[in-house]
Amino acid sequence: MDKKSHPWKPFFCDMHIHIGGTRSGRPVKITASRSMTITRILEEASNRKGMEMIGVIDAHSPEVQEELLDLISQGEARELDAGGIAFQQTVLILGCEVEIKEEGRGEAHFLVYLPTLAAMQAFTRWLSARCKNVHLSSQRIHASIQDLQEIASELGGTVVPAHIFTPHKGLYGSCTDSMREVMNPGLVEAVELGLSANTQMADQISELWDKTFLTNSDAHSLGKIGREYQSILMAERSYTEWRKALKREDGRGVLVNYGLSPQLGKYHLTACQGCQTLLPPDSSLRCPVCGFKRVVRGVAARIEQLADRELGQHPSFRPPYVEQVPLEFIPGVGPKLLQKLYATFGTQMDVLHRASEQDLADVTGEKIAALIVRAREGGLAVQAGAAGTYGRIVDR
Repeated sequence: MDKKSHPWKPFFCDMHIHIGGTRSGRPVKITASRSMTITRILEEASNRKGMEMIGVIDAHSPEVQEELLDLISQGEARELDAGGIAFQQTVLILGCEVEIKEEGRGEAHFLVYLPTLAAMQAFTRWLSARCKNVHLSSQRIHASIQDLQEIASELGGTVVPAHIFTPHKGLYGSCTDSMREVMNPGLVEAVELGLSANTQMADQISELWDKTFLTNSDAHSLGKIGREYQSILMAERSYTEWRKALKREDGRGVLVNYGLSPQLGKYHLTACQGCQTLLPPDSSLRCPVCGFKRVVRGVAARIEQLADRELGQHPSFRPPYVEQVPLEFIPGVGPKLLQKLYATFGTQMDVLHRASEQDLADVTGEKIAALIVRAREGGLAVQAGAAGTYGRIVDR
């Protein structure tokens, strides 16, 4: 896309963030930090992370909706005519994550995004008749995947398959070999790659060639917000513009995917979940080292199994995938240094994209500044993650 041919602007967006609990202390995402209330997430995204648009995918929870309504009534947030909620320097898109297990298939997670609070409240009513506890995140629902697509479409929303290659609850990792077997591909505008895959890997599957790729954090703590994100070209920040970007309409679209090196993800290689021994991609379900009956097939092996195109081929619209190392992965960057960086430069986006090496060195010292710059350039050595354990930077 030629940025000079239209007035659209790029915005940093992270569209998969979990809520740990409500302001009353009620849990929402059980595995997420309780400090992650909707208000705290909005403040962190706006003031620390520099995310100009975020998707919170637990907005179906009734107490979350009450907190948002209070922010709006107090004048701290406002609903946008084109969809979404503006709060300080960021815009919130309302989402919900659900789990579906169809007969004879493994379970998979899906993200439902809706334009307004009223639409999300209607979805909550639909959801409450199909799950055990509508207050919680990522609930298994009694509905088919196509049922979910239909209700989302009726409410003006869209369904995005989440972390599609993850061996636990990913569309390809757990549920099916082909999207068309379980859902209407024509209603799928985008898919989420997940932390253990990148554009190069995903474009080996031809049925994904007409889909927009999203790289999101799947954050379960405030610190994880923005570990993956994208720059999206839009006329403004709103739900309507975001949907146009997913469809690549009128010059809108994802400009750059900023994602982890896939090796930093938790499921890149095949390994034993018991002893963490790395194993060949075709290993059996029992570990030959410790005998544990849980060998977790890696994302790399799963994509190789499904691939029907050569590595390096891409559709003409596919934007670059820039391997991004979040500050928390950089050796030597702890909480105190993070605070100094934020105090000096503003947000994580300023540190990762805008600060010069010399300016960074004035705060962090030359060694850590050099690591941050090498991370920008994809020059850090990585030890790959597997079986639920993140990869790590091994440069010092």
